[in-house]
Amino acid sequence: QVQLVESGGGLVQAGGSLRLSCAASGRTVSTYRMAWFRQAPGKEREFVAAISWSGGSTNYADSVKGRFTISRDNAKNTVSLQMNSLKPEDTAVYYCAAGAGGIYRIGSYDYWGQGTQVTVSS
Repeated sequence: QVQLVESGGGLVQAGGSLRLSCAASGRTVSTYRMAWFRQAPGKEREFVAAISWSGGSTNYADSVKGRFTISRDNAKNTVSLQMNSLKPEDTAVYYCAAGAGGIYRIGSYDYWGQGTQVTVSS
């Protein structure tokens, strides 16, 4: 089993930055694809970014491309999401996920964190 715990969320003004972290425990996630999803009030959970097990391949939603950067440290069993130039529409609960399947589908991920709230004020 894998437990994922997110941190780093908070309130920030538009144009600001936040860095989310996800710490894994229970077993190593070094062989899993890691991803971030988000869910805004009244909306479905959506893909934000993913990184391959080696860190050599990353994927981003068009809405965050060029503003967000996903990274991982397999030695520390962590994955991070650096979020710059934040917009009010980035407001959501952000979830960390680990899986061995596809990149973009929620169902491809086996383990999920509880989420961390990000609020961007205008």
